[in-house]
Amino acid sequence: MDSGFHGITTIDTGFGDRPQFCAAYLVVHDGRAAFIDCGSNDSVPRLLAALEAQGLARDAVDWLVLTHVHLDHAGGAGTLMRALPNASLVVHPRGAPHMIDPSKLIAGATVVYGEDQFARSYGTLLPVPRERVVEAADGHVVDLAGRALLCADTPGHARHHIAVWDAASRSWFSGDVFGLSYREFDTAQGAFVVPTTSPVQFDPDEMRASVRRMMGADPAAVYLTHYGRVEQVQRLGADLLEQVDAMVALARGLGGEVAPHARLVEALTALYVERARLHGVPDAGARVLELLTLDIELNAQGLEVWLERERGRA
Repeated sequence: MDSGFHGITTIDTGFGDRPQFCAAYLVVHDGRAAFIDCGSNDSVPRLLAALEAQGLARDAVDWLVLTHVHLDHAGGAGTLMRALPNASLVVHPRGAPHMIDPSKLIAGATVVYGEDQFARSYGTLLPVPRERVVEAADGHVVDLAGRALLCADTPGHARHHIAVWDAASRSWFSGDVFGLSYREFDTAQGAFVVPTTSPVQFDPDEMRASVRRMMGADPAAVYLTHYGRVEQVQRLGADLLEQVDAMVALARGLGGEVAPHARLVEALTALYVERARLHGVPDAGARVLELLTLDIELNAQGLEVWLERERGRA
């Protein structure tokens, strides 16, 4: 747990059994609090401990804001809300039905992971009462004791994605739309960033537009769920845009080949290894394989689903 700038605490949710892999954030202002993202059910004790460390009771939390409803961000929402008597849950309108009735989330994730793995990773997803759910369309403002948290519709990673602009710190809470940046890749040049597509809803045009929108606010920092606070936002945004272009080119170029998935995984790995090497990451090849293998697999899936969708529209 890291208590940082402007009343913002970074909480390692413990998801994925890897330190500094998945974060949630606690924002405290004038004695009131908001969580942004929450991890899984197993993360809830860590969030409540972070609240206690700030000397705040559970009834001081007014908001749980979800950037999107993927389970590493939102799987513990129902459990956490039961521990926070005064809180409302804020989520994109497309995500709200899944928080009120998580049955489709459960069914989809069970198909992907199998029943045993789903139970180990996520436990039982609890519903959130409809009256406690606030749908955040683009421009919706969450009022945290007079501190405005602006919700921006930011698709690209998912169609139900919001990023949260905190004018007080001139920072974005970006969920997954501003990529992932594991601290193990930090060098003297700063942070290293990689786009994350999601397996089913990636859209490169929307992601580029969302990244540019966030850069346009001239932020001092971005708070990534994967992982933590990063600065040099203009450089990182430009890196993301370059990589989205390169990833799309790779997917289109390999679409007609034999075993395109394996070739795309190989090509993406080579792309990230080269960028990590240029960033000064020691032993870049081994480091990318150690830390990004799952992300590369998911990116390949996302690119393939997007390409199939694009061909269907042609």
